[in-house]
Amino acid sequence: MSNLPPSGEIPRGAIRFNTDSNKPELWDGSQWAEFQLSTPNLGRSVDTQPGARGIFGGGSNPGLSPVDRVTIDYLNISSTGDAQEFGDLTVGRANPGCCSSQTRAVWSGGESPGRSAEIDYVTISSTGNAVDWGVNLPASRRYIMGCGNQTRGILGGGGTPAATNDIQYITIAQTGTINDFGDLTESTMINAGACSNSIKGVFADGNGVTAGRHIQAINIASTGNAQNFGDVNNTGDASRSCANTIRGLVAIGAGDSNNIEYVTMSSLGNSVDFGDLSEARYGVGATGDKVRAVIAGGYTPTLVDTIDYVEFMSQGNAVDFGNLIQARRETGAGSNAHGGL
Repeated sequence: MSNLPPSGEIPRGAIRFNTDSNKPELWDGSQWAEFQLSTPNLGRSVDTQPGARGIFGGGSNPGLSPVDRVTIDYLNISSTGDAQEFGDLTVGRANPGCCSSQTRAVWSGGESPGRSAEIDYVTISSTGNAVDWGVNLPASRRYIMGCGNQTRGILGGGGTPAATNDIQYITIAQTGTINDFGDLTESTMINAGACSNSIKGVFADGNGVTAGRHIQAINIASTGNAQNFGDVNNTGDASRSCANTIRGLVAIGAGDSNNIEYVTMSSLGNSVDFGDLSEARYGVGATGDKVRAVIAGGYTPTLVDTIDYVEFMSQGNAVDFGNLIQARRETGAGSNAHGGL
């Protein structure tokens, strides 16, 4: 096909069919991004239908000893039913940042119970315990926002304990390295959510104050500072995010809220109401594939093992999916078919 036309001639969100690759593409304002239509099938024989795998690692349950959990659960996103045991993290911890490719899920930082610098990973298609990444974060921190694409994992913000605006990246297929990416526009992005498509990483909602309601974005393939995207409407903290290629659910269960809000990844602007969780809660884990978002656990203020799901391209309330192995909050969640892959 011919070279890209000038960016001003095509509206963001336009779709074309590339006759060279035989795949549809979306114009994100600067380049054509390829739709990824294949879904890695890691379903089990008992699933109602095959599909991609969602994975939830760590979390906190003050009713258990130790409080910070090593547990890793997994489920088939296209099916419904209770989560299954995958294995254990190398260190039990709450609120680790998680990023994932089609092959690996990587957890970074968290609380164990002090702030952690640990990075570990699993191979999503298998089951078993996590393996040490080979290098730690430059500084121990919790509430890291994790997102990425097939190549890079992005680790943004968090607390050291002071809130930081640092963004680092890893090459998911290459252990033992971590690199500086740039900075968030502000350091209020703590206890917040991140999501991505293959081009853009989006960080949304902060610590519940006006300065923390901003949405910021980066280009995953480059390095540099984040840019303003818009604002979220919900003012609570401890929201989480996940995305398919088109939409990002940027505020899920913020504060003692059942709200879900979304943005269109290829454009800029404030978030829009999507629907409600099955119950008001915060500190959930959220991931998905190209069709569904799966939201697990949280605090109501009673810890729950609830798993809900919604369809990304609809708007409406969440539907029951099943239950986690353990009731807990602040898990780090990823999948092998999210919007960045």
